[in-house]
Amino acid sequence: MLKDEQIVWAIHQMEDDMGPVGPSLDSRTPFQYLISVILSAQATDVSVNKVTPVLFAKYPEPKDLMNADIQDVEQIIKSVGLFHNKAKNIIKTACVVHEELNDVVPETRKGIMALPGAGRKTANVVLSDVFGKNTFAVDTHVSAISKRLHFVDSKANPLQVEKKIVSVLDPKELHQAHHTMIEYGRKYSMKLDPAKETNALIIECDRLNAANDDK
Repeated sequence: MLKDEQIVWAIHQMEDDMGPVGPSLDSRTPFQYLISVILSAQATDVSVNKVTPVLFAKYPEPKDLMNADIQDVEQIIKSVGLFHNKAKNIIKTACVVHEELNDVVPETRKGIMALPGAGRKTANVVLSDVFGKNTFAVDTHVSAISKRLHFVDSKANPLQVEKKIVSVLDPKELHQAHHTMIEYGRKYSMKLDPAKETNALIIECDRLNAANDDK
């Protein structure tokens, strides 16, 4: 494993490589952003951004979406995948936000995770991107990088990855680190044979890991 200061160094190297990056989901309101994040589960942000303009033009507010015909919503979001469950969840979430929360998206992890279709990752993304909270979301890219660069054990679950990153970074750096690692994971494969690896950062993290293990 890498030491805490080595993990911070590696994340900063990624930030230098990727430059300024930020959220890639399109939306106008906290509610729309929440819905976009729920739709993005096991899907790309690009695929979500292709369907949300139509979805939000037709159902911009919680009250509109809660009264939507589920088959119409399914048809709109069909290309995103898992559209049956997602349509059901976003309509239910719209209902809760409108009827129980007065159209206000919760600003706590517990509050967001209580909504249909919203797990810990969704909550952390919304809290960080919409409300500026110091949370860190773990998606497939973040998880793969954290394991390949020896930040965590190869069997670590998303919560363990999250806790490790949160424990080593300054809280104000979490938002940028999340988006940087996503873009880094899109740019570089974490699945290459180490013997064929050409990425200088991955090679150096392998070296650091080996050196740490030898001590």
